[in-house]
Amino acid sequence: MKEQVDLLRVENLGKAYRDYESEWHRFASWAGVRFTPKNESWVLRGVSFAMGCGEAIGIVGQNGAGKSTLLKLITGVLRATEGSIELSGRVAAILELGMGFNPDMTGRQNVYHAAGLMGFSAQEIHSRIDEIEDFAEIGEYFEQSMRTYSSGMQMRVAFSVATAFRPDILIVDEALSVGDAYFQHKCFERIRQFQKDGTSLLIVSHDRGAVQALCSRAILLEQGVLVKDGEPQAVMDFYNAIIAEKESVTVRTNRRSDGRVQTISGTGEAVVERISLLDVSGTEVEFMGVGQKACLLVEVRALSSIPRLVLGYMLKDRLGQVVFGTNTHHTGQAQLDVAAGELLQFKIEFAMNLGPGSYSISTALVSADTHLQNNYEWRDLALVFNVHNSNLPVFIGSSWMAPEIEIARP
Repeated sequence: MKEQVDLLRVENLGKAYRDYESEWHRFASWAGVRFTPKNESWVLRGVSFAMGCGEAIGIVGQNGAGKSTLLKLITGVLRATEGSIELSGRVAAILELGMGFNPDMTGRQNVYHAAGLMGFSAQEIHSRIDEIEDFAEIGEYFEQSMRTYSSGMQMRVAFSVATAFRPDILIVDEALSVGDAYFQHKCFERIRQFQKDGTSLLIVSHDRGAVQALCSRAILLEQGVLVKDGEPQAVMDFYNAIIAEKESVTVRTNRRSDGRVQTISGTGEAVVERISLLDVSGTEVEFMGVGQKACLLVEVRALSSIPRLVLGYMLKDRLGQVVFGTNTHHTGQAQLDVAAGELLQFKIEFAMNLGPGSYSISTALVSADTHLQNNYEWRDLALVFNVHNSNLPVFIGSSWMAPEIEIARP
C-alpha cells in the first residue's frame, strides 16, 4: 500500500501579539531572551492538521476566528509564536487584495514583479504573460496604473498571475468573493482542473456551496482554536449551529447508521417528533421516482408555550448544497400562541422534480424568518431519501425540467 505523502503539516501552531515594557525587551525576545510581556493576546493556538497530495481543505469560521492568520502563518507572511509548519512543493497564495502589487505600476509590470517574487525568471514570466493577460480579461487597463483598478480588477490580475503556473499547493483567502459571477466561474473551473492534475487546495470561504463543491474536508476555527475537522457537510452544519447558538452548549452531534454526522441544536422548547416522506397512497417511502407527487409529513411537539412558531425545511443534495428551502413565515402560515404539550402536524406536498441521487431534509423550528433568533430546534439530516428515474427520458443534473422541444426543417 502506497504511503500517503503530506504536502503540509501543521503542529501545535499558535500566534500571539504581545506588548512589552520597552522596545529593547521586544528585540531581545526575538533573540530568545525571555521577558514577560505586559499584554498578550492569542489569535490562534494549538492548531494541528495535515494535508495530503491532491487534498482540498476548506477553512471556515466566524470573523476573528483566526482563518486569515492561519493562512498568513502557512505562507510565511507572519511568524508563528509557537508550533511548526512543514511545507513541500511550490505554493501559490492569493491572500489580501493588493498584496505584492505596486499601485504606481501597470498591471503588466505588476505581473512581472509579483511572479518574480514567487521565484519565476523573467523568461518564464514572458512565456506566460499573454495567457495571464487573456485570463484576466481587463482589456486596456492591463497597461494602466493599478491605482485605477477596482477591487474586482485587482482580484482578476492576482488570480491570473498566481495560477499561471500550476502549484503543488494553492492557498486562497476570501479574495475570490469580490469578483463578478462570470470571473468566479472561471476561477473555480481552473481550480477544479488543478485539482484533477494533483494540486492540493487550502481555501478560506464563507460560501458553503464553494466549500462543499471544491473540498473533501473542512476545518472549523472558533476563537483561534480548531474545534472540528471532518467531512464538509458535517462541519458546515456544526458551524451553522454555532452561529445560531452563539455558544455551542446546546449543539449536539449524532452519527447516523449510514455514517453521516447529524447536527442538532436549539433550546428544545419545540422538537420534531416525527418526519416521513409519503407517496400518493400515503405510504412511507425511502425511494421516489422523478416527477412523482410527494408529501413531507412533519409532526412537531411544543414543550413550552410559544407565542409564534415557524417551521422551515431545506432539501439538500448529497454534497449538502441546498436545492430548495422555505418556511411558514414566508408562506404566511406561522402558528400563534402554541400551548405547551400541543402537537402540530405539517403536510407539505410537492412534485419530486429532482435528478436521480441521494437527498436529505433539514428542519428548523424558529419564531421568525431565520434560525438566528429564537432557535427552538435546528435538525440537519432529519430525513434521507433517494430519487430514481424509472420511466422518464434520460437526463442529467439535479432538477427535472420537462422540456417541450420544437424542431423545424423548412
